[in-house]
Amino acid sequence: MRTAIIERKTAETDIILRLDLDGVGEYDVRTGVGFLDHMLTLFARHGCVDLSVSCEGDVNVDDHHSVEDIGIALGEAYAEALGDRRGIRRYGDITLPMDEALMLAAVDISGRGGAYLDLDIPAQKVGSFDTELAEEFFIAFARNAGITLHLRQLAGRNSHHIIEAAFKAVARALREAAAIDPDHAEDIPSTKGTLS
Repeated sequence: MRTAIIERKTAETDIILRLDLDGVGEYDVRTGVGFLDHMLTLFARHGCVDLSVSCEGDVNVDDHHSVEDIGIALGEAYAEALGDRRGIRRYGDITLPMDEALMLAAVDISGRGGAYLDLDIPAQKVGSFDTELAEEFFIAFARNAGITLHLRQLAGRNSHHIIEAAFKAVARALREAAAIDPDHAEDIPSTKGTLS
């Protein structure tokens, strides 16, 4: 089973996160940040992973700590659930439309975490959510998952649509990259013999 349970407790957040990479897209997400709840439910459904997240964070300060720490925890969960990465396809990409927004996501489950983002989100807020936190989430996630993530906004004017397209695109690219390749199910997809 490619699963992980991450418990992360700091002075700013208390998170319990469960992930099943071979799930069906079920979710139970309660982060204390409404817009992030929406994005993570989309992430679970489009990534076809089962995801449970609960977070008690210092949202009385702002949402930054909760969003970033959940990105860290989700990244750690992916890294743990992928194990030695044996049999995975390793690469995944998609160009995903969301109404007027168009998003390109490409991932390499390389063991070397990095996020290379080109997003132009016009509004500073969607509801009460600071839109700059979307990038903070993806940076924290990619670093801790050991995933190289490229995310490029090709079109878009509506900030909600742009961020939603980003979450859906990353989820679908990861779904492809983390899938088991039946022709190479026992192989590490690297000439080095390791993805770490």
